[in-house]
Amino acid sequence: MRTATATAAAVTTTLLGAGAAAVVIGRHAADAALRPEPGRPLPGGRLSVHSVADGRITLTRSLASLRPGTYGLVAPGVHAVVGPVVPGADPGPDAVVRRLVSVSHGTLEAGTRVSLTPQVYVGNPRTALGLDHADVDIPGELGALPAWFLPAARDTWVITVHGLGGSREHPMVVMPFLHRHQLPVLDLGYRGDLGAPASPDGLGHLGESEWRDLDAAIRYALRYGARRVILYGWSTGATMALRAFERSPLAHRISGLVLDSPVLDRNATLRGLAAARGVPRVVLPLAVRAADGLTGLRAAHGPAGADPGLLRVPVLIAHGPDDTLAPWGPSRALAAARPDLVTLHTVAGAGHGAMWNADPVGYEEALRRFLTPLM
Repeated sequence: MRTATATAAAVTTTLLGAGAAAVVIGRHAADAALRPEPGRPLPGGRLSVHSVADGRITLTRSLASLRPGTYGLVAPGVHAVVGPVVPGADPGPDAVVRRLVSVSHGTLEAGTRVSLTPQVYVGNPRTALGLDHADVDIPGELGALPAWFLPAARDTWVITVHGLGGSREHPMVVMPFLHRHQLPVLDLGYRGDLGAPASPDGLGHLGESEWRDLDAAIRYALRYGARRVILYGWSTGATMALRAFERSPLAHRISGLVLDSPVLDRNATLRGLAAARGVPRVVLPLAVRAADGLTGLRAAHGPAGADPGLLRVPVLIAHGPDDTLAPWGPSRALAAARPDLVTLHTVAGAGHGAMWNADPVGYEEALRRFLTPLM
């Protein structure tokens, strides 16, 4: 009996120890997935520069470096813009040649480790695009939120909000288009961004708490001249737009939603973020459960996704099958459920948050058709 008791006690201790270890591992993995890194590209897609010459750059061959379109190329102290893959170039089986559009700052040379990012411009709308703007502070529940305001003639404002791995600089890719159509733009920095208050727990909530900062931006826009607003978000910024429409007392002043790469399957995105930051696959389910516990998302807000029945305004979703961080299945389902309101613009070959980058002309034409009745 003593031996059996001792064995049972040892087994129980082992199981408790394993359970405690699993909790610690899960919390560490969740923290890795949700801890914001303002202004830094999402992990993954790191490349080496092989050579730079004659307006071309040769990079490590990978899924990222082969993507169609125009991207930012970043490294510490370096920012450049690269265009499409150069047709007919043959750098060998391990490399790819892209057009080098410009080097904003720093120097690119062989051996430099770089990342592709959908954030093409750096600086501010005036220095990067030649567009006049004002730096404004928006009163938010946690403190002042930095934003850029670009004035224009219309009284419908577009409020832009970036997503994972981005900053206020990301929406600059569509600012020339919006400016040509005389739409004022309010480009928001929110909790966790550089210059904005930190989230109370230091974690990102994938839009589920951050939407309140977007609600503050809506209030600001209406106070300073907007009659109606269009919410335009990328990634978790798109989730913020959906949540603001569902929950804001000012939702009746929202005339449309533009959702680029929306995060509609929270668990899939959590797994993707954790994996991109080096969390082993076997630990990913623990990371999801721990994230729910750390943030209280599941208990506080119920399941992720969008309720088709709550939509009452036109919605444009830009998404595609190659987004591995926010699967496009839920976007297709939402469009199928509400064909009366939702337009799905499919972009092939585009990574997360990079629908414009992969096909700027097609993207802006879809945007023009959607926005014209709302102006």
